[in-house]
Amino acid sequence: MHSSFAPLPLGKTCGAVDGRTPDAVGWYNVGNPFAEDRSLPALECMLAHLRQAVALVRATPGRRGHTVTLEDCTSVLVAGDLHGHVAHFQTMLALADLANNPNRHFVLQEIIHGRFRYPKGGDKSHQLVDLFAALKGQFPKQVHYLPGNHEMAQWTNRPVLKTNENQNAIFQEGVTETYGPVLGPQIYAAYLELFQTLPVAIRSPNGVLICHSLPSTRALPLFDPARLERETYQDKDLQPGGSVHSLLWGRDTSADAATNFLRKMGAELLVSGHIACDTGFAAPNDRQLVLDCAESPAGFVLFPTDRKLTHAELFACVRTL
Repeated sequence: MHSSFAPLPLGKTCGAVDGRTPDAVGWYNVGNPFAEDRSLPALECMLAHLRQAVALVRATPGRRGHTVTLEDCTSVLVAGDLHGHVAHFQTMLALADLANNPNRHFVLQEIIHGRFRYPKGGDKSHQLVDLFAALKGQFPKQVHYLPGNHEMAQWTNRPVLKTNENQNAIFQEGVTETYGPVLGPQIYAAYLELFQTLPVAIRSPNGVLICHSLPSTRALPLFDPARLERETYQDKDLQPGGSVHSLLWGRDTSADAATNFLRKMGAELLVSGHIACDTGFAAPNDRQLVLDCAESPAGFVLFPTDRKLTHAELFACVRTL
């Protein structure tokens, strides 16, 4: 935690801006999340939210290294890969109704690198990171963010190319376009610290494992779950074939891969993302559920954790937007 940073009181904002009290998610207009109206004091407030979020992620109950075992949990709402889709986030947040369900947890995954752009071409997906940071301050025990290969690529500075565009560069351009040349680099550095701090695997009390993907059958023999439980990654963990890299980049959806991975992780069922799904979700085998919220329909799952579930019961909990 930064020595010069005093944490914000949980559930509080940074104060009034231009006579208005900003909502708990910084400068965003909740009714119109892509509005361009913003004020410098509220932008500076976001840096405090981000630094607080890093501290709160590290202090999450049940955290062990880069894994979390959910505590005080009776249900979980898991979103598919969001890739900057604020509207889908807002709808699922309303459905989660965290204030009235204090034992419900809300898991977001792969937030950055989306199709929404600012007028100068920068990527707007950092908005969802800001929203997570503020929401973590409101519900520190209930809200979680699973990074995907895109967050890993951003913090390790390994470009992701899509339609001949450097997604990493466009993301950074969006940060600068929003926060300016002075505050922008500080905000961007806070994002990178957050990405490195986030858990890569979340366990529910009833044996459901939530993570972005799983290692391929070829990479699985070298995959070591113990390396996820270390507070600091080693460089080899992040290289191709390393435990973190294979967890976030793998695309093997075979039944054997899922079964053997879950055995290594000590879990029964897997909820993941990473794979684009035209219907918003897929069940590629009898142990795994894949969710995708980047487009419409957007798939999410809200499942109970107070009893063991079969794959069919977990699948029956899937909903779409």
